[in-house]
Amino acid sequence: MQMLTRAVIVAALLSASAANASATETLRADDARITRMGRTVAEPDGTVRFGYSGVTLSLAVQGSRLAMEAAGGGANSMVDVVVDGGAPTVLQLDPQARTYELLKDAGPGPHLVDIVHRTETWLGVPAIARFSTDGHVVQAPALPSRKLLVLGDSVTCGAGMDRPSGPDAADKGKPSWWNAGASYGMLLGQALHAQVQLVCYGGRGLVRSYNNRTDEYQLPAFYELAIPDAAHPVKWKQADYDPDLILVTIGTNDFTQGIPERTAYVDAYVAFVRTLLRDHPHAQIALSEGAILDGEKKAALTDYIAATVARVGATKADAQRVRAIPSIHHPGDAADAHPLTAQHAEMARELAPQLQALMGW
Repeated sequence: MQMLTRAVIVAALLSASAANASATETLRADDARITRMGRTVAEPDGTVRFGYSGVTLSLAVQGSRLAMEAAGGGANSMVDVVVDGGAPTVLQLDPQARTYELLKDAGPGPHLVDIVHRTETWLGVPAIARFSTDGHVVQAPALPSRKLLVLGDSVTCGAGMDRPSGPDAADKGKPSWWNAGASYGMLLGQALHAQVQLVCYGGRGLVRSYNNRTDEYQLPAFYELAIPDAAHPVKWKQADYDPDLILVTIGTNDFTQGIPERTAYVDAYVAFVRTLLRDHPHAQIALSEGAILDGEKKAALTDYIAATVARVGATKADAQRVRAIPSIHHPGDAADAHPLTAQHAEMARELAPQLQALMGW
């Protein structure tokens, strides 16, 4: 939701019909005045659950205080709290439900508060139950009409982006190093003036995980889910989000243990792209290698993507809807291959013109 200028946001809030700002209001997280971006699940009691990175809840508040009741669903769930487009405040959620002050002793408003899921599913599945304010919640600004769906792995989830340089970077598991809000996919949304749905899972690929396992959710499986938690998966209704553009950046983990056999890999890729074409008949689809692979592995994946595009383009209509979009290699650093925050910004700058040309945006 950081795609709108503050001037537009303030104008929208000031023009909204607000109740008495001195009142106290409590509302469920599924309240229609709260905008939700990304795949979420609303429970019967109004609790909103989510697993994928970048999921964003946005509230417009006429008041000086806002509290949130939420649980992390695990020990490592983290969200960014962004007030009026300012610098994010990183909030680590406790596994069990508790109340968090998001605004305290602020001016009377209006304020726009974004809660952005910073981490990813395997680190915890957050659940937000309700919000309370000393004022009143009005309708948050609408999301952009353009819709972008980004499918990928840990890079798309923003893993390791904010890691420090030096010896501390060898400890690769710190949740605070995830930063989905500044990932290349979210930055592409800003550049393309589109809302974004990130559908990603660290360590997974098209057909196998980084450790060669094939019995875990790979992209064709977790694409079908709202919450890709193996213990408690939740199905996603593809009709609930009709993207204009789908960007697929998968393959790094498939190639970790060596180059997969060509025929089987291309067959799997073709089958998945045909699923996307069926589910989203209005979408343009761009296939890319991602930032990590280089050398002979990148060359092989580039060849496999080209073969996939050629095969799904057997009909003229499909040929016009599926394209290969090259990615530039970004080496991370000496401690970790995941691109750093500045490299994600470079990735977005490199991809945006290609996608704009594809879409005529």
